[in-house]
Amino acid sequence: MAATALELQKAVFTALTADGALVAKLGGPRIHDHHTPGELPFPYVSFGRTSLFDWSTSSEGGSEQLFTLHVWSKARGKAEALEIMELVRACLDDQPLAMAEGQLVLMRLEFAEVRRDDDLALYRGSMRFRALVERPA
Repeated sequence: MAATALELQKAVFTALTADGALVAKLGGPRIHDHHTPGELPFPYVSFGRTSLFDWSTSSEGGSEQLFTLHVWSKARGKAEALEIMELVRACLDDQPLAMAEGQLVLMRLEFAEVRRDDDLALYRGSMRFRALVERPA
């Protein structure tokens, strides 16, 4: 299942970095797997938590994946974070992403929120997606 999660992350990364409107809004392809807030130029998107669940049947392998993307913004107010989140949603929600191994069956945004982090003086948006992936036989 872990290999399928890595393949999905690659597909998500490819889709996000290929989206011209998102890359323009971020000021470049600022989509990261690992970061420490404050060490990267703002705004940017980072991968967060990933949870994997087996949903294989007796005849087919598959997994359900819940993954989180974070949007980081130092702009005044929530508008920039919300605009970036909408671009991410449009790029991923119910879109047919190509994977090198496995077949994406479904991708849906399940949850989104924006919070002010007073300690870091920034806004952080969180978006949780649910993906169903069939594994190759």
